[in-house]
Amino acid sequence: MKGYIEERAVELGNYIKENKATVRAAAKKFGISKSTVHKDVTERLVEINPTLAEEVRLVLEENKAERHIRGGQATRAKYKQQK
Repeated sequence: MKGYIEERAVELGNYIKENKATVRAAAKKFGISKSTVHKDVTERLVEINPTLAEEVRLVLEENKAERHIRGGQATRAKYKQQK
């Protein structure tokens, strides 16, 4: 069972890094919860592959910094569609 979790953490890390994906997008793609994705890439991945974990951390920080912009775009699109 433990091997599966480690494999999943590495797969999630690679997916996030390659696609610059958000935690939410990765969770949807893999069919698991956001909290599981977050735990895998912030805690488990550090022990398994520290280099990949650092790369993923940078992507997640970038996503967090841009989050307010995406939210504004989504709101704008919502109201534009209603007109």
